Parts: sequence; structure tokens; C-alpha cells
Amino acid sequence: MVDFEIPERHAQLLAYAQSLTPPSGWKIEVSGDEIIMMAGPSVIHQRNLLVVREQFDAHRPAGFMPSENTDLASPQVGKLRNPDLTYIPVSVVELGGNEVPAELAAVAVEVVSPSNPENDLVGKVRDYPLMDIPLYLLIDPREGVVVLHSEPSGGVYHRRWSGKFGDTVPIPEPFSFDLATSDLIPYP
Repeated sequence: MVDFEIPERHAQLLAYAQSLTPPSGWKIEVSGDEIIMMAGPSVIHQRNLLVVREQFDAHRPAGFMPSENTDLASPQVGKLRNPDLTYIPVSVVELGGNEVPAELAAVAVEVVSPSNPENDLVGKVRDYPLMDIPLYLLIDPREGVVVLHSEPSGGVYHRRWSGKFGDTVPIPEPFSFDLATSDLIPYP
């Protein structure tokens, strides 16, 4: 894990965001100096997520469970992110609460929102490696592309695979499978 000094202001912002109760169907994230509130996803978003989730479920490592919209927290770097899909150890249930230490996640999967694409395309590409999330799979139905970021160290991802809908994405360990993307559909 990268050890970063978190300014007191960021710690206060994170604590404040964690105290908020968003309206039903909304989620909250923290990145840098921003609290980000987002509305629930569209049916195309949900369908594409299902296509991906079914394949990840078939290759889920022992002792891990899928979780949608789970708060992944990294207080040491001032980040609270909520991926569309992640796989976390079953043992996190023992921790209780609504947050999971981000470094325990095996992957973060995001389907790009048409209303706030920069959050997934820029903010999370910046934040997820800082949070020690080993894999970041990004599905962009606006452009019909898929990007897999991997090998985080020093606060950045060092490997990037990209392709278009229809290509096969090589998903590394601990999943170790080829993700089919031919059933993903673009936004109209």
C-alpha cells in the first residue's frame, strides 16, 4: 500500500460525506476536495453490468463475494468510492458497517455514466490505484469501448489494455478468464 499523508481537511470531508444519508437510489463518493452524488443507473447500464457480472461470477475466486455499490474506503488517502461492481472477501461481513477497506477489493468494475463520464474516466483512474485496487475494468457504452487497468504501484496503474465491444478482455488473476464483450450494448 502506498503511504500518503492525508491533510486534515480531506479527513474532515471524508467524515462529513460518511455522515450523509443520500436519497434512495443515490450514492456518495469522495475524491480530493469533492463530494460526488450520483443518481441510480439506467437499464442499459444495468444490463451491461449483468453481462459482465455473470462472467465474473463464473470465475469468482474462493472466499470472495460479488457486491454492487459497496463503499470502498481508503481514509489514508482521503478516498471513498462506490464501484458498480466489486469482489470482496466474504470475511468482510465480520467487520459490519457499510464500508469495506478498499485494499481488500479484487476488482472495481464501472459502467460509464452518460451524465458524468469524467468521474469514471478520470477520477477513478486516478483514485483506484491510490486505493490499492488491483484491477479496474471500465466499460464505456457511450463509445463502445472497454479498458482494463492493472498493476498499481506508486499510486498509478502501470498496465492498460483497451478494446472495443466485441473484443475479448484478458482478465488476470485472481479471476483468470477471457471476458466476452459481444453482448454489451451501447447507449443510444
